[in-house]
Amino acid sequence: MRGLVLKQGLNLQTDRPKPTPSPQEAIIQVLQAGICSTDLHLMKGYMEFQGVLGHEFVGIVDQAAEESSLIGKRVVGEINASCRSCQTCLQGNPTHCPNRTTLGIMGRDGAFADYLSLPIENLYPLPEAISNEQAVFIEPLAAACEIPQLVTIKPKDRVVVIGDGKLGLLCAQVLALTGCHITLLGRHSERHTWLTAKGLAVTSDMREIPRGADIIVEATGSPEGLAMATQLVRPRGTIVLKSTYHGEVLVNMTELVINEISVIGSRCGPFAPALRLLAGGMIDVEPLIHARYSLNDGIKAMNQAAQPGILKVLLDMS
Repeated sequence: MRGLVLKQGLNLQTDRPKPTPSPQEAIIQVLQAGICSTDLHLMKGYMEFQGVLGHEFVGIVDQAAEESSLIGKRVVGEINASCRSCQTCLQGNPTHCPNRTTLGIMGRDGAFADYLSLPIENLYPLPEAISNEQAVFIEPLAAACEIPQLVTIKPKDRVVVIGDGKLGLLCAQVLALTGCHITLLGRHSERHTWLTAKGLAVTSDMREIPRGADIIVEATGSPEGLAMATQLVRPRGTIVLKSTYHGEVLVNMTELVINEISVIGSRCGPFAPALRLLAGGMIDVEPLIHARYSLNDGIKAMNQAAQPGILKVLLDMS
């Protein structure tokens, strides 16, 4: 099979063996996959990963020894494959399993290939209402859905999302459903009139945002975003970190302590509500699609995805 492999650079290999699943795993034929900012960080050495990149995907189940009813169905899948037997897993935190592998990120080949393997319990069949292109966004949309699970957001709260990249645009839409007053601060506000039509405030000028927001979601992936968050949040407010930082980040800890700011890390999230939101037409993802490439042009696709201002680039495996 083909696979876009990160190993001493990025290469498209055409002779990789098809994955060999354990009895508890399924083999999925990948239909489409999305390039994520994490993939770009991996290219720079994040996690020291080597193997097939990619973790946002939609595919068709090709093999599933212990759940044959899944064969032929379109699915998406949670990316963390946990042991389910350690103390962390038994306490209900499988995404933090110390023995886990993570699709296309840590210890497990990913979705930029013709086939991938995942535990059967990680898979979610797709309703017909969700297209393949929409389904590619389920994983990052689930990450956005994690925020209301970690932080109580009230309708009277003032919330600022910093970063108008792929994840920031999803976070803003999800949080707007809570009824809070939400502002998106990004570099390309002129591109997001589709969000203003939904009633969200969008700006590229930090000076237009009053200080003292209740909750800040930092989704820029840059140290500058965290610095802006500390300036905008109110005393005893909350900063939610949705960024994947490569390397060390300098933080003014004194400011956080004096103002008693809560800082919460947030990574993966629940697939079930993400599926409901997409199937119900509550979230728009089409405006986030910038380009589509064949897997054969995967290196060109990765290069374009790395350009400033580019949103989602999709890979088609057909």
